[in-house]
Amino acid sequence: MPSTLQMAAGDPAMLAVVRQCRQLLHRRAMVAGVASAVPVPGLDWAVDAALLSRLIPAINAHFGLTPEQLDRLDPSKREKVQKAVAQVGTVLVGKFITQDLVLRAAKLVGVRLTAKQAARFVPLAGQAVSALIGYSAIRYLGEQHIKDCLTVVRSAGLALPAPATEPTLKPASRRAA
Repeated sequence: MPSTLQMAAGDPAMLAVVRQCRQLLHRRAMVAGVASAVPVPGLDWAVDAALLSRLIPAINAHFGLTPEQLDRLDPSKREKVQKAVAQVGTVLVGKFITQDLVLRAAKLVGVRLTAKQAARFVPLAGQAVSALIGYSAIRYLGEQHIKDCLTVVRSAGLALPAPATEPTLKPASRRAA
């Protein structure tokens, strides 16, 4: 199966969005990995759920697939998006992200998460394995979501939203002495 970068090859705008999303995903997966190494029962699940509930909408926004962005589309484009979403079979594109949706997505990597729980209680090596599994589980879910978004945008023929620009700081005026 091709990677997200391979899927976006040939389209510079799409490639830029994929790189931004992957950078965001890497940072969030690192946090999940660190939380997984901490031997506090339930902490990693809470962190994973919180990370996913923020990560998925952020990725959707980069691709123009948040509910608000989809509401602004003309009806024919919106219908194309709905058909593409149904074809991909994803439950996370264009939806308000709820705890139920996050749990449904987490079931995809349930075995990894269960192994992470067991590994945590083996001193040092177990915590390292747990951190690696925590990182890879979030990374896997995020990569799959990016692929789904890419497929939906291409299938529906959507234009990517303009990149968010950061406000520029105006230089302080110099006072004459």
